[in-house]
Amino acid sequence: MAAWLARRLAAIGIHYAWVMAAVTFLVMLSTAAAMGLPGVLIVPLEQAMGWNAADISGPLALRLLLFGLMGPFAAALLQRFGLRRVVLIALLLIIGGLTLAAFATRLWQIWLGWGVMVGLGTGMTAIVLGATVANRWFAARRGLVIGLLTASSATGQLLFLPVGAFLATHLGWRAAVLPTAAMSLFGGALMLLLGRDHPGELGLPAYGESLVEQPRAAAGNPARAALATLYDASASPMFWMLFFTFFVCGLSTNGLVQTHFIPLCHDFGLAEVTAASMLAAVGVFDFIGTILSGWLTDRFDSRFLLGWYYGLRGLSLLWLPSSHFTFYGLSVFAVFYGLDWVATVPPTVKLSGAAFGRERAGMVFGWVFMAHQLGAATAAYGGGLSRSLAASYLPAFYTAGFACLLASLAAIAIKERRAPAIA
Repeated sequence: MAAWLARRLAAIGIHYAWVMAAVTFLVMLSTAAAMGLPGVLIVPLEQAMGWNAADISGPLALRLLLFGLMGPFAAALLQRFGLRRVVLIALLLIIGGLTLAAFATRLWQIWLGWGVMVGLGTGMTAIVLGATVANRWFAARRGLVIGLLTASSATGQLLFLPVGAFLATHLGWRAAVLPTAAMSLFGGALMLLLGRDHPGELGLPAYGESLVEQPRAAAGNPARAALATLYDASASPMFWMLFFTFFVCGLSTNGLVQTHFIPLCHDFGLAEVTAASMLAAVGVFDFIGTILSGWLTDRFDSRFLLGWYYGLRGLSLLWLPSSHFTFYGLSVFAVFYGLDWVATVPPTVKLSGAAFGRERAGMVFGWVFMAHQLGAATAAYGGGLSRSLAASYLPAFYTAGFACLLASLAAIAIKERRAPAIA
């Protein structure tokens, strides 16, 4: 079917790479929903099963840990076994994990379903998948495609979390799992029918190129390949610059704001519903900002874009206490900070591909993405520590703001390195 559709689209001037981008968007959309869904089910689970928040938070924390740790190894698996095979296995893990959790009567089933299976599955289909597809199928418009695929993560949460919350309230928490599982099944079916690992399999060049490259069969142990890539990349100062800046990215986004923004607002007398609506607004502007960032990445120097993004994010965090936590002040914060939420991904992926080559870009970015999760974990713990020791979240937010300014300077100072040509 893929070969037939590729010929039909070529006849009207459409490259099959856009089909791969659309299928990958739907896959990442469904896996983002699976990743975020448990967050709206904590209270319904407490009420229905009698478990407390600490009991439920354990498997959810394991899910986040596995999500981050899978990044570089997912890239190696994609290179070794191909896009279709890895994505299908990941979606089967996610669907199996959601199903197990939906019929759970014991806590260990939640640990296995949401913690292990969903954590591993979503880690295999996270941003690294989008980076691999964009680098492999696109030479032109690569930044825009990375922006679109990255934005699918925010879209998945925006679309499915309200639906999940509604179903959990009216039909019970088990019914809330069904839309996400159905979407994952649909994405898997599309990948099976239409997905291809490499444009060369269809006799096509990458979008924006004229020469057809035949896919090179990868061999060996994927874990060893991921570790070997880390060893090679770690010799480059550019890798550590990207590693540091993406550590700060995690430190200043989901680790700090997503975790502690609502209780921060509560400390200043703002209702939780209002604070949550501000986070939703951040998500809307994140979708816009990430796509715009992809468009800009195709046209401007990625180093200076990162400098602007981290600089503006740092200023937003430093200004936040001056907003007085009014609706107007927080709305201004939501706009400027939201546009920056994951806008850093397209230029970071582009720099990784330019420096380390198209085939290894996914694995290199996987290790850089791990730095993001390490930064997120640091901020999640550090924010709570700040509130415990100083009776305020503000030291943690000021620290993150200044760290963003340092990351801005580091990004601008990156010396661009080009991957050697492959004979």
